[in-house]
Amino acid sequence: MPKMKTKSSAKKRFKVTAGGHVKSAQAGKRHGMIKRTNKFIRQARGTKVMSEADEKIVKKFMPYAR
Repeated sequence: MPKMKTKSSAKKRFKVTAGGHVKSAQAGKRHGMIKRTNKFIRQARGTKVMSEADEKIVKKFMPYAR
């Protein structure tokens, strides 16, 4: 059986932690910052751990990152 391919877009956007959770960048920070509150911008720094439902979707694209 040949190796399964990883989606290139997924491996660039997501990282899997040692515990198996998926880290991703915070959504909603690309443009339109003038209408966002300072609290939102401050709390949206860095990365976040995805919910379990979203993790299942992402892990389908990254078969060897488990």
